[in-house]
Amino acid sequence: MSFILLSCNGQETKTQPNKPKKMENKNLEYATIAGGCFWCVEACFDMMKGVESVTSGYSGGHKENPTYEEVCTGETGHAEVVQIAFDPKVISFSQILEAFWFLHDPTTLNRQGNDIGTQYRSAIFFHSEKQKEEAIVSMEKSEKSGQWNGKYVTEIVPFEKFWSAETYHQDYFEINPNQPYCSAVVGPKVAKFKKHFGELGLLK
Repeated sequence: MSFILLSCNGQETKTQPNKPKKMENKNLEYATIAGGCFWCVEACFDMMKGVESVTSGYSGGHKENPTYEEVCTGETGHAEVVQIAFDPKVISFSQILEAFWFLHDPTTLNRQGNDIGTQYRSAIFFHSEKQKEEAIVSMEKSEKSGQWNGKYVTEIVPFEKFWSAETYHQDYFEINPNQPYCSAVVGPKVAKFKKHFGELGLLK
């Protein structure tokens, strides 16, 4: 029996422009989270009610305007993140965190599946003291629930800067559904997410 280990690093892509996203609502808040490869996280949050946009990018590092290739080395200190613009009248930050815990394993240090390195760490970059408090409570609740077996290693740190990833990373799964990593990893995760949160009535 043979096994194929797939990582998002270095996968081939289509490079068509990403679709424009509507940003008409002025009363938006932002969440910036890291939970492994941003292709998976973006695809799922894009389906949630109250989410106006999801942008893949980089946060938590020390280099200005990092490129994907630089971030992949692990030397810039950045994590692959998504920045979510959401309407708090429709979806709360706590609900976003519920989806965040569902989407990735917060007990694995600097790793999600075969994606290994500090760029794949679990992190919440809070935009306010209120978000910080909610993140701490949410993590404690999830950890005590036994949702994941083990001690959570998620960083809860202040948001400083967000650098948008290259255009070809935006709406990646939608544009590249048959790419090997998307078929093997992102697709099944999206299907599981859709079933769980669809039953809760939280999807568009």
